[in-house]
Amino acid sequence: MSPNQIPYRYIAIEGNIGAGKSTLAIMLSQWLQSKLILEEFEDNSFLPKFYNDQRRYAFPLEMSFLAARFNQLKKQLNEQDLFSNHIVSDYVFTKCLLFSKVTLDEDEYGLYYKLFEIINQQIQQPDLLLYLHSPIEKLKWNISNRGRSYEQHIEEEYLINLQKTYFEYLNTSSNLKIVILDCSNMDFVNNEIDFEKIKLILSQNFKTGITKL
Repeated sequence: MSPNQIPYRYIAIEGNIGAGKSTLAIMLSQWLQSKLILEEFEDNSFLPKFYNDQRRYAFPLEMSFLAARFNQLKKQLNEQDLFSNHIVSDYVFTKCLLFSKVTLDEDEYGLYYKLFEIINQQIQQPDLLLYLHSPIEKLKWNISNRGRSYEQHIEEEYLINLQKTYFEYLNTSSNLKIVILDCSNMDFVNNEIDFEKIKLILSQNFKTGITKL
């Protein structure tokens, strides 16, 4: 499989916490020799505080992510890269809205939504959105295994609510090319065959809407 066979310039990878978004984005960018956009969540000082006290820190956390993601994507997507034909990102800007829907109360979410709608118009949408779907138990294992201390107390209900919110978004995004990939029995990190399957998937010219694989 050659990188030249991939018909998408801008590929975004999404999924629940622990789905392997960043890992796959790095692997694909190395193979494609593409520009890589990784979410800079580790620099967010509100994140550890949020996992300890979600109600108190939800709004400042979501506002900080909104600003950070906008600045990063606006800059990276507008910059011309003479050495690469592709861009791979481990998130889409709409992630801001999805997480805020789970974490904020109704009044806060109403305000947040208005701000998001204004900003979202300025962000380029991906040519292909690849959503990595894994069962909750696998997500919990991945989260535990990667050892980020502030993630160790994430509740199962939070992951379930995020998964539900993601699918609601995917099912209403009729203007995007979306591939939902079932990763229940995949290990693209340690199994070269699984990674080759993903390369082959990305070589296909999908129609607008959802394709489940």
